[in-house]
Amino acid sequence: MLSIFDIYKIGVGPSSSHTNGPMMAGFNFTQLIADRITDVIRVQVDLYGSLSLTGIGHHTDRATILGLLGNKPDTIKITNANHAMRHAIDSGVMDLAGSKRIAFNYKTDMLFHDDNLPLHENGMMITAFDQSGGVIVGETYYSIGGGFIATADELQNGSKSAPIEVAFPFSSADEMLDQADKNGMSIGSMILKNEAAFNGVDTISERADQIWCVMNDCMVRGFETEGILEGGLNLTRRAPNLLKKLEANAAVENDPMEIMDWINLFAFAVSEENAAGGQVVTSPTNGASGVIPAVLMYYHRFIKELDTKQLKDFLAVSGAIGILYKTNASISGAEVGCQGEVGVSSSMAAAGLTALRGGSNEQICIAAEIAMEHSLGMTCDPIGGLVQVPCIERNAMGAMKAINASRMALKRNSKSLISLDKVIETMYQTGKDMHKKYRETSLGGLALIHLAPPCE
Repeated sequence: MLSIFDIYKIGVGPSSSHTNGPMMAGFNFTQLIADRITDVIRVQVDLYGSLSLTGIGHHTDRATILGLLGNKPDTIKITNANHAMRHAIDSGVMDLAGSKRIAFNYKTDMLFHDDNLPLHENGMMITAFDQSGGVIVGETYYSIGGGFIATADELQNGSKSAPIEVAFPFSSADEMLDQADKNGMSIGSMILKNEAAFNGVDTISERADQIWCVMNDCMVRGFETEGILEGGLNLTRRAPNLLKKLEANAAVENDPMEIMDWINLFAFAVSEENAAGGQVVTSPTNGASGVIPAVLMYYHRFIKELDTKQLKDFLAVSGAIGILYKTNASISGAEVGCQGEVGVSSSMAAAGLTALRGGSNEQICIAAEIAMEHSLGMTCDPIGGLVQVPCIERNAMGAMKAINASRMALKRNSKSLISLDKVIETMYQTGKDMHKKYRETSLGGLALIHLAPPCE
């Protein structure tokens, strides 16, 4: 079993797979060579597959360097770290692990390859060399979605760490429902009992409040920050202007659909901050980090003010759904397309919102199933390899879909013909059947639009 805080992690944009994962790979490599770091003269990074093809737009190169400098996504001091990263690229000198000064040539030490490594679409190799050019140590890492990384050995043979035993184990949605029913518990309460195997009661509350605080802070920055997003698309941030319009029209318009504009606003603000490399909550990925904050803020502003108890219930339920997708399918856009990112986040949000609205355990799973059922086949085709178009609007659409899926489930009296387990299985198979050009490579779909000549 995973912790719900494996699904909800604090990191930096724009991509959990391309930014947080490679940063952790770089950091872990510094720990791997710690006892021989004095012998290291040069470090080479080889990026493969999606990490290479969309690596520049997703800041994979920068993130890996930040990791090699000794930074981790959840504790990074972004301004100072970015200064050190830029200095390493411009000066040709890197402070490996923050301590050992070595030469660094971006053009020859950061290499981009079009082919894939054998075990996953997001592969990378990091190698340390000594004075004579001999290899001191090399490691292959795979960024497998949501900021999770695994070495080649771990992917092939499994993790060597001992599994965590929880009070109510399950490996499928049906088993989760059976456990809750057998023990007379709501899904949220049962998952929080499981979470006690990872964290103390006070720690769970503190981390839930921290997650909400980071989401709020991110949203506020998105409301207040105007300008053009970096990357070359010249995309203007929309959240600040939309907020001004909503506030100006509040006293004069009586638009029953205006609540949709507010939900769009919440998602835009977070997603634009993520695109700019700001601090976000991976939920379950950075590319989908605007969905759940938008749904939570919708509940907080228009239904009932959130407290810690409700937050924990939402995070427990939605986190459990995320765990099911992570362990039985994938949350990697490079592996299964955007259905594994915005689709999964929408499914998680629908489940969490249904729990907050008093839905039954079965209705929670129905809501999660509906949100994913209508996300199946969603491609990951970011223009220019940037988490901007269509990603920002797609987060808003995912939030809307989650809210509607929850409402459908709460009003439903009949049994669902499609189980959550079946839709998770279908999502994974659909992703595997999807041509690789539609899976976060920017080689197909909307990603090609910017290459087309202008209309005459």
